Amino acid sequence: MSGKILLVDDEKDFLDVMSERIEARGMEVTTADSAQKALEQVESEGFDAIILDLMMPGMDGLETLKAIKEKNPDIQVILLTGHATVEKGIEAMKLGALDFVEKPANLDKLTKVIKKAQARKMVIIEKKMEEKVKDIISHKGW
Repeated sequence: MSGKILLVDDEKDFLDVMSERIEARGMEVTTADSAQKALEQVESEGFDAIILDLMMPGMDGLETLKAIKEKNPDIQVILLTGHATVEKGIEAMKLGALDFVEKPANLDKLTKVIKKAQARKMVIIEKKMEEKVKDIISHKGW
């Protein structure tokens, strides 16, 4: 399975280990160790999914999720945390997170969620292309 993933976490060791494990599953991983760096990456690159730590210094995962969704509402974000609460999970889903995965992340579960994100992204792209084609046809009178 190929895919382009942005992994965001303030723990450098975690980023190194998880990116290596995800890359071993055939995906391309870009890392960011802060919310600000993640937002810069989202501006300059396209990703199939973003795996975002909930608890980070400065801008936390929920604030970062909000900022990402404002820039690109279609982007698929998976929140990852060692400090899960039902309230935070519900808030994340309301803000548009695809899923909420607890640390230590089970890589099989995380891979399934990434596949789900990729599938959802493909559906969104297909719908947008279909709308563009319909718009072109209706304006050209074909």
